[in-house]
Amino acid sequence: MPSAYDDEIWSLVPEERSGPPPAVRRLVSELGPVPRALDLGCGDGRTAELLEAGDLVLVDVSDVALARAAKRLPGARAVLVEPDRALPLPDNAFELVLCTDTVEHVRDVSLLLSEARRVLVPGGRLALSTPAHGRLTGLDVLVRGFERRFDPLSPHLRFFTRGSLGGLLGGFGFAVEEMGRDAGTLVAVATR
Repeated sequence: MPSAYDDEIWSLVPEERSGPPPAVRRLVSELGPVPRALDLGCGDGRTAELLEAGDLVLVDVSDVALARAAKRLPGARAVLVEPDRALPLPDNAFELVLCTDTVEHVRDVSLLLSEARRVLVPGGRLALSTPAHGRLTGLDVLVRGFERRFDPLSPHLRFFTRGSLGGLLGGFGFAVEEMGRDAGTLVAVATR
């Protein structure tokens, strides 16, 4: 069953818009070719089309987003998933799981990361991005107030710093290979 909330959000997003932000483009360009990749939280497929993968699976909770992604990437397999449920994919199925600008929207981050690890082959990589937060975010909240920094209607549920994301990934058995801040985006590559 798709997420009506996410379908509503995606129905408001223009179909034709620019590609992913530069930080995400750089992250994906450095991944190189892989035999099998999963774009977990693929949205409309704008980021997945930058991947070099022999076999590509697109996963999202939104029917609207997934239909757009399937149209953009007709050779990929599109899989609609329910929020807060295990992925209907086999263990050890992918060399790469890409999860860009998704983790901050997820209620059950533990499930997301454990499922990403489960579907990765041993030595497989998880590449993710999320908005970067840190001391400057805290200072901004202190000076301007919480309401001016964070939109109460934003779909973001989580806010990560380099330390909190690194600790979270390590806690789920990932070895963080790269972690950095790039133009307001936190990017990480970790191996299973």
